[in-house]
Amino acid sequence: MTSEEALKEIKRLSEVIDHHNYLYYQESKSEISDYEFDQLLQQLIALEADFPEHKSEDSPSQRVGGTITKNFDTVVHTYPMLSLGNTYSKEELMEWDERVKKGLGTDDYSYFCEMKFDGVALSLTYENGLLKRAVTRGDGTQGDDVTANAKTIRSIPLRLKKEVPEKFEVRGEVFFPKHEFERVNAEREDLGEERLANPRNAASGTLKMQNSSIVASRKLDCYLYYLLGENLNVSSHSESIHRLEDWGFHISQTYKKCSSIEAVLEYINYWETKRHELPSETDGVVIKVDSIHQQNELGFTAKNPRWAISYKYKAESASTVLESVSYQVGRTGSVTPVANLKPVLLAGTTVKRASLHNANEIARLDLHLGDTVFVEKGGEIIPKITGVDTAQRLAVSAPIEYINHCPECGTELVRKEGEANHYCPNTDGCPPQIQGKIEHFIQRKAMDIDSLGSETIRGLLDHGLIHNYADIYDLSFEQLNGLEFKTFSEKKGDFSVRSIREKSANNIIKAIEISKETPFERVLFALGIRYVGQTVAEKLAQHFGNIEALASADFEALIAVPEIGERIAQSVLAFFEDSRNRAIIDKLNRAGLRFEVEQIAEAASDVLTDKTFVISGVFTEYSRDDLKEAIKANGGKVVSSISAKLDYLVAGDKMGPAKLEKANKLGINIISEAEFIQMING
Repeated sequence: MTSEEALKEIKRLSEVIDHHNYLYYQESKSEISDYEFDQLLQQLIALEADFPEHKSEDSPSQRVGGTITKNFDTVVHTYPMLSLGNTYSKEELMEWDERVKKGLGTDDYSYFCEMKFDGVALSLTYENGLLKRAVTRGDGTQGDDVTANAKTIRSIPLRLKKEVPEKFEVRGEVFFPKHEFERVNAEREDLGEERLANPRNAASGTLKMQNSSIVASRKLDCYLYYLLGENLNVSSHSESIHRLEDWGFHISQTYKKCSSIEAVLEYINYWETKRHELPSETDGVVIKVDSIHQQNELGFTAKNPRWAISYKYKAESASTVLESVSYQVGRTGSVTPVANLKPVLLAGTTVKRASLHNANEIARLDLHLGDTVFVEKGGEIIPKITGVDTAQRLAVSAPIEYINHCPECGTELVRKEGEANHYCPNTDGCPPQIQGKIEHFIQRKAMDIDSLGSETIRGLLDHGLIHNYADIYDLSFEQLNGLEFKTFSEKKGDFSVRSIREKSANNIIKAIEISKETPFERVLFALGIRYVGQTVAEKLAQHFGNIEALASADFEALIAVPEIGERIAQSVLAFFEDSRNRAIIDKLNRAGLRFEVEQIAEAASDVLTDKTFVISGVFTEYSRDDLKEAIKANGGKVVSSISAKLDYLVAGDKMGPAKLEKANKLGINIISEAEFIQMING
């Protein structure tokens, strides 16, 4: 066969395979058997192997995988992947509807209802009709690039056949179909391997596997549900869903547009039992305001859109026996009681343990050893004990009494006034607290020293090489190379010995050195100050500028920072009053970590001081990012949404009509790029 003949045959086979793939996922039809389909695919793979110059990045052969990904690149989302607020009662849903009505100032709106599939959120970016990138949700701001694995999911189009926008993003849920999950588990049992726990966790783990051929073998599926991009010219969510259907995306046919909250409740009632017939596990319904203009009008909170909410169905329940209670100590010293249960199958998973939260919960439930308890999954995810069948309680069973001393170090526990939890105050001598603080310090959102894992940290602590997270920066290659330590395998129920090899030792030292470039706000978060999460750390870092100013701040200075309350302020004060913490910070400072915010370039002027701007559209003199920097450099502030408090809307070509309409309605000053340049030039 000549190269030209091979190209012609490759194109023919690709078209035939794509056709049958489309029929199966979009039309629920099969014109050929699975065997015949696989034979076509094998013919294509063989041809592409003989003529690799004709293999394209959207070839159906990508579906079988084969790519090995050692590390998944981190990608910042163009549009944040925010989570939805949850409600578990129809009364709360009605209250949300009232807030929507009040926010819009009208009752002229409709809702779009979709089933909430229990899987893994995924963002797909298409350019010129070709799938370019697939990224997990991650922390909502950034996620992992899993493009090679996503290409193995046959319901995700690699190339769109119809005319589509030059660039857009579509989001969906990757899930493990029930029948495929059972098939894989049956195969694992035959091989003597442990069964996968549940479809959701299995889908998440599969999507992050290094070998894409294994991903392909598990036959994941994906429903798409959200279209994003510039100048899409859609006025409603329902319109965007119909457009995605027309372009060839796999959309669950369970959706419905509802004209009222009463119609939404009917939809919820219909699917409460009907949902168990669907191919994927579901845990609720997503309700969205349909009009995109009204979505923009309602806007967002810090974490959730105000125009959408998730209704969760009541969790499944089961009864089992409480065999014992153990206690776990966290990095902050908080002691959490855990119920050890006789294994029971619940919502597709085997439940062996459940959190008891605190002493108050144990007292409320009046728990006794050997009790028959009712267990359910909160939101069908986290097991919890909801009650006790006292009729089955044995007369000799003893009540559970909360412990008085730390189960790890023996220190007497304390309970602060107004708090439900007990704490171990031995912050520097309690092993799980020490390890927990170090694990928090090295995590991805903090110092991102990913070469260090929990077992390695435990080994370093056992060998006395580190005593706190500052000691990490004293580690040398010679100390790490060949270091042996014990690890415990829950599956085998026994310890084994591991060692750090030369390559791993080099990677650890390299990752530690790279971490010194971490910006101050993340270093501050890494310190593990109680109640100081990512957002609070950013606010404190930006307000005080450096660690010295923050450490010297008094109570009044701390609560003067926006969104910093008394509890956070007291915690920050207590942290810096502890001489041990100050000594650790001094050591980290000497190691070269960044303890001040990056110097911002000197302001060009103050002509825009106290003025707020929204940017929309495409510009000729500036990129959007450069325009934002120009506004900041001249004293102004860039915000994301239009409100009555906005000063200016900088309008470029192809700007969104919804923003323009809202700005006109509110009487906002709308200026062009040229007018903006004139403004900053005086």
